[in-house]
Amino acid sequence: MQQQLEAVIFGMEPTANYHKPLADYLVRQDQQVVQVSGVAVKQNRELLDGRWDKHDRKDAANVADLIAQGKCQFYEYPSLEIRQLRELLSLKHKFKKEEHGIKTRIRNNLLAQFFPEMDQFINTCPQDTLAVIGACCAPELISELDYASFFSKVVPVYKGKRQEAHLMRIWQAAQHSVGCQADDLANYEGQLLVRQLQSSRQLIQEIEEHIAVICSGFPEYACLLSIPGVGPDISSKLLAYIGDPHRFETVSQVIKLAGLDLSASRSGKTAMKAAPVISKRGNANLRYALYQAAMVASTKNNYFRSWLAKQLKGREREQGILGIVRVKLAAKLLVIAWTLMKNKEVFAYEKMSYS
Repeated sequence: MQQQLEAVIFGMEPTANYHKPLADYLVRQDQQVVQVSGVAVKQNRELLDGRWDKHDRKDAANVADLIAQGKCQFYEYPSLEIRQLRELLSLKHKFKKEEHGIKTRIRNNLLAQFFPEMDQFINTCPQDTLAVIGACCAPELISELDYASFFSKVVPVYKGKRQEAHLMRIWQAAQHSVGCQADDLANYEGQLLVRQLQSSRQLIQEIEEHIAVICSGFPEYACLLSIPGVGPDISSKLLAYIGDPHRFETVSQVIKLAGLDLSASRSGKTAMKAAPVISKRGNANLRYALYQAAMVASTKNNYFRSWLAKQLKGREREQGILGIVRVKLAAKLLVIAWTLMKNKEVFAYEKMSYS
């Protein structure tokens, strides 16, 4: 008001979660809020005065300069349910990373040191192998037990001959193990790691139940589940990251959301020599989920298996062509998901374009 301005626009750079309380408050006060991308901020900083110098005043001037150039976008403020879904997905991702870290420590630290022979069994019957690690991981202690005592100590519930044969192989491997002598140390570490792993998995399961409850309130969720290769996990991510499908006007905008849009450096090159690659400037979690969906669809679904074969015909010897075509399929699945959400329709093969 002091500067006699007709309108005020609040601009900010999204940095972790620090901008969210202020943006949330301003939106609820019916203020105009925009945001600039971190990439644009980085590239524009040096253009202000020819220096890379960084401080709070220059950062504010940088954001204001980008807004003046129109290089900004309206701040996305989805519904409360979508925001809750995104928070739960972020929390699930963190616990998944923790779960992976514990499994890696079990294999690369515990088993590699004390019982390297058991590493070959960890993927065949993972639950029974984890039971061995949590109950009796030191091979010298296992070798002191007869098989019946070892079985009763490790697994109190008999599940069948397959389980019995699996545990027999572990027991036999312990008789001639080359692992370091550890005694109670390996057992104690194994118990801690297995308890921590089970706790992480329990928390992930609880989060998934909350996610399922939130997703069930959206009619678009059933539409996403009808897409081949898209299960509950990927459907929840599509629902969360696309949000309101009507905020996108074109297909290219949706593809940019996941960073699956193609870009190439063509300066001084012919079109044949400029190899396009995906930008990877969008949501990495969504991009990974779509690629997983493309892998499932292209191996399990007859329609998409035929589509994949058509795309590969005559190009089988090209290096990395299978991954390239699956990325193309991932982008195709994203467009399908956006269209179904927008129209609130289920997937139908007869409406598909085979190209």
